[in-house]
Amino acid sequence: MPNDTALVSPAQAVRNDYRNKKAQLLASMRAGGLASRGLRTGLAALSELTDEMLRRLWEIAELNSDVALVAVGGYGRGELFPYSDIDVLLLLPESATPASDETLRQRIEDFIRHCWDAGLEIGSSVRNTQECLSLAEHDITVQTALLEARQITGQHELFKDFQQRFHEQLDALDFFTAKRLEMRQRHAKFEDTPYALEPNCKESPGGLRDLHIISWAARAAGIGSQWEDLERAGLATSHEMRQLRHNEAMLSLIRAHLHLIAGRREDRLVFDLQTSVAESFGFANEFSEDGRIALRASEILMRRYYWAAKAVTQLNQILLQGIEQYLRTARGEPLPELHRINERFFDKAGMIEVARDDLYETDPRAILETFLLYEQTPGAKGLSMRTLRALYNARTVMNHAFRADPVNRSTFLAILQQPQGITHAMRLMNQTSVLGRYLWVFRRIVGQMQHDLFHVYTVDQHILMVLRNVRRFFIAEHAHEYPFCSQLAAGWDKPWIMFVAALFHDIAKGRGGDHSELGAVEVRRFCQQHDLAAVDAELIEFLVREHLLMSSVAQKEDLSNPDVIQAFAVRVRNERYLTALYLLTVADVRGTSPKVWNAWKGKLLEDLYRLTVRALGGRAPDADAVIESRKREALVRLAQACEPHDSHKALWDTLDVRYFMRHEAGEIAWHTRQLSRHITKEQKEHRGHKDDKELLQSPAIEVSKTIVRARLSPVGEGLQVLVYTLDRPDLFARICGYFDRAGFSILDAKIHTTRDGHALDTFQVVSSMIPDHYREFVNMVEAELPRAIRSHAALPAPRLGRVSRRVKSFPITPRIDLRPDEKAQHWLLSVSASDRAGLLYGVARVLAAHGISLELAKITTLGERVEDTFLLRGAQLQNSKTQLEIEQELLETLESCCT
Repeated sequence: MPNDTALVSPAQAVRNDYRNKKAQLLASMRAGGLASRGLRTGLAALSELTDEMLRRLWEIAELNSDVALVAVGGYGRGELFPYSDIDVLLLLPESATPASDETLRQRIEDFIRHCWDAGLEIGSSVRNTQECLSLAEHDITVQTALLEARQITGQHELFKDFQQRFHEQLDALDFFTAKRLEMRQRHAKFEDTPYALEPNCKESPGGLRDLHIISWAARAAGIGSQWEDLERAGLATSHEMRQLRHNEAMLSLIRAHLHLIAGRREDRLVFDLQTSVAESFGFANEFSEDGRIALRASEILMRRYYWAAKAVTQLNQILLQGIEQYLRTARGEPLPELHRINERFFDKAGMIEVARDDLYETDPRAILETFLLYEQTPGAKGLSMRTLRALYNARTVMNHAFRADPVNRSTFLAILQQPQGITHAMRLMNQTSVLGRYLWVFRRIVGQMQHDLFHVYTVDQHILMVLRNVRRFFIAEHAHEYPFCSQLAAGWDKPWIMFVAALFHDIAKGRGGDHSELGAVEVRRFCQQHDLAAVDAELIEFLVREHLLMSSVAQKEDLSNPDVIQAFAVRVRNERYLTALYLLTVADVRGTSPKVWNAWKGKLLEDLYRLTVRALGGRAPDADAVIESRKREALVRLAQACEPHDSHKALWDTLDVRYFMRHEAGEIAWHTRQLSRHITKEQKEHRGHKDDKELLQSPAIEVSKTIVRARLSPVGEGLQVLVYTLDRPDLFARICGYFDRAGFSILDAKIHTTRDGHALDTFQVVSSMIPDHYREFVNMVEAELPRAIRSHAALPAPRLGRVSRRVKSFPITPRIDLRPDEKAQHWLLSVSASDRAGLLYGVARVLAAHGISLELAKITTLGERVEDTFLLRGAQLQNSKTQLEIEQELLETLESCCT
């Protein structure tokens, strides 16, 4: 028998050798070889192993000795992470072309095939020297990859000549400018923040790529390829070098752990992996005295990541400014002129520059003055390298005495009271760690994660987003975004009150307990320390304590109920407080996530504001006056649409007070136009029936009176759908089932039963395809929904969609609350759970099975959490045993939908 090893081809032998050695190396890393001291050794070992295998495959392919194999990109740096790309260049002499040399082409193809067969998933390019230089001249990506080129094997003189020509051609300043623009574009994709809850440790602001930018710029400038070269060139201090090495090691460790745990190239700290990565670092959950988790292991990891990313952001700003100045000086450009602002600061080409390096250490009051001048100096674009470095080195002087200094407190208030530049100043203060060191309570929430599926930013980033949103209400250029908010803001006398409230509204997140109450305590202390007038301090404290109130009432309660409006009016006290709370609420909801705010939520908040304004100061009209006003306006709209004079009577005679209280004049007119002619016709056709009971039992009428109409929603988002049909207990469930199957999400449902037993329901629904295809959707809903309503087949089980990654990582315990209302005539059902397709239909199906009728549904989606409220009626709810059965079935449905 022949020896089995003799049957193994040379390429297969390389494959087996590579797989075995790489597996051993990765196992060593997992077993503890990823301590920060050994990380570079591990990455270098992986790079060397790859070099060795490529050389062997090069020899097997018998490639010409006048061809060079070159590593480029990260592999060229010798930093090969466990599952990173292996980018190589096959560099050919200018005289060689695979198209004309069949032997060369075949050997190149053999080499690339051998690489893939061996498990080396290379990204390869085949070019001669001139082709490389031509591409690099116009493509910044190619230019960057070639900047880090490293020869693996092949013709050395060819590679040496290429490098010389490449560096002669490279314009370092143009390269620097292009890379900085590229960095800005990349940062914009991540919303210019390192504080996303699932950051990319390589590409996000403050990630490894921001360190690479510094290194590339230094290489292109001829400064060197090591961090120490920057120090030797006088562009960085020894402290900055230590910080560069420390934070680079931290980010690299995280990236390596991510690769090893995911078993693939994964640079995102996604929720699924955060806990595993944290545990691989040795972090563990921290518990409070009562046994609850006080701090998750993942939160400890992410806090470390955010601090590293923040430091990298600061160092990136400092060093890139220094390298740019170095390049411009080398080109012979004159240094920017300095224009004196005062004895401590200069304006240096739009940058605020300190007059001397030790300014902050000798005069700490100048720290906050920097940001005040930044706001006050026309054309100021930021802080100079010298100023940023001085701030970076002066953190220790921002101590208790600094925070207690009356001058600093006055300056901080002045920063908030400036007519412009507030948002940029606050963000810059946070980036430079000044904000957290002045407001020590703010420092506690820097990098604090939020595990509520509602926010997509850390607490500090969310607060600054809310501050930005409030600020925009007071800027004329942004009036088109939220005209009503801008209109209210235009009449507001002290915008800074809103800014203080925005800064403190979530300041107590992550402590346990009610963060609104704890935040009110903190802001009260701030107001006392900064000597704010009692009337202003009282309003600010109210806003922080009640910042969740308006959103809760608007989205969970029946705004057509005068008692609800009156109770809310009592809480907000007066119109000034109401206006401030409304502006803060809109800014807060907008600052949580791009997915959370929608036009429907905006309408609910505006409706609540307008209704409450009427209720304050004795201006609230009674119910009869409201109804008469709506009827008159609806009649005017009907007349404008050329509807017959008495066309409304047939429908309106079947409607009661509740209908007119819950629907606006525009909706009433639309309903009347769509239904009146059908109702009048059928009344004539069925006059022979003896009574309403006989009328309701007629199958012919059931078929003829199933009317569905849809239109583009008046609030500018999704569709508004009208359903008119004979009422039945399972109607709401069938409608929800249809919308679920058709891919619509229900934002709101107004359920009404007429005096003659018909359901007159209005739904607000959205789909990702609206408004681009709304006409097609209108036709589809009007044709298909009636068939679904008429069906008498058994209600199918909910069609459950997949649970999102965020829901899996941060599951919400489903909760229900079923209790009678204050008048004991109806029941209120509150549902809280993780959002998922089929959930609303599942709830409706349980209610239908027990013959429970709905009168109102408030559907609230907060990120990936739902908070729904239903107004129910049904004799079954009076029976305690039946009530328990319903509650149990609802919980089982929610749990099945959330797993």
